[in-house]
Amino acid sequence: MSRPHPAVAETRVAVRALLDGCGDRVFVAVSGGADSLALAAATRHVADRVEGLVVDHGLQAGSAEVAARAADQLEHLGLDAVHVLPVVVEGRGGVEAAARRARYAALRAAAGDDLVLLGHTRDDQAETVLLGLGRGSGPRSIAGMRARDGSWGRPFLGVARATTELACAAQGLTPWQDPHNSDPRFTRVRLRHEVLPLLEEVLQGGVAGALARTGAQLQDDLAALDELAADLYTPSPDGLAVDRLAGAPAALRRRVLRRWLTDAGAPELTDAHLRAVDTLITRWRGQRGIAVPGGLVARRARGRLTCDRSES
Repeated sequence: MSRPHPAVAETRVAVRALLDGCGDRVFVAVSGGADSLALAAATRHVADRVEGLVVDHGLQAGSAEVAARAADQLEHLGLDAVHVLPVVVEGRGGVEAAARRARYAALRAAAGDDLVLLGHTRDDQAETVLLGLGRGSGPRSIAGMRARDGSWGRPFLGVARATTELACAAQGLTPWQDPHNSDPRFTRVRLRHEVLPLLEEVLQGGVAGALARTGAQLQDDLAALDELAADLYTPSPDGLAVDRLAGAPAALRRRVLRRWLTDAGAPELTDAHLRAVDTLITRWRGQRGIAVPGGLVARRARGRLTCDRSES
């Protein structure tokens, strides 16, 4: 029996490593591009039962036909089932953010609690880390995407985009070239085609891999800090005890505050929100409450922090 093409072998090894110890059934999200098609082919080779999920965002003319072609290729790969999921893209944050929310919601609704594999590559990880750096979003953003994040899996975070393209060619798969991936209106497109190539030239190569490694190293550090912060998180119906947090390092204290505020219903917390609430612990002068997203106000009284709905 002949050996598979090296690119095909690399994709299979990556999927096998992530799926080790997982359940019998796995879902693969497929856009029709090279990354997700190579992922579907590798998963079909490795896993016992594989189902494909093709999201039709409806953002471009002929999107239904694109989804149908992707589904057809998955059927030829021999997946156990293929589901096309039409979605409506709307809401805050621009097209990219709205499409992402719609896509993830549709994927999770279709898969339930089962593992869904996503085709993000090492290049995608590098773009994510660079974007976090440029926006000053803090270490959690710079750490990038996780290979396993609950019931989401990303086996290809160590695999180059070029490898997935070679794997598709070697297996006779025809990827779809999304026009949005070359549209300079989108920030990630400019990072991919302008910023990263320039960095590769100036630093003489290896930038994508270095950024991805930086993200992985930060993930280890964040995991350790999160574990320490979990020991400090002891909420009660009366709120958080200030004296328990006052002597903790800022990195742990703000992690506790983030979890506490999130549990109270505050969405999309920024570093500025956390620092403002932190002043109720570190610079308490009897000040008024701090407004946070979700119509909530964090207050300090009698040595405890509370969070409730604004009266305004």
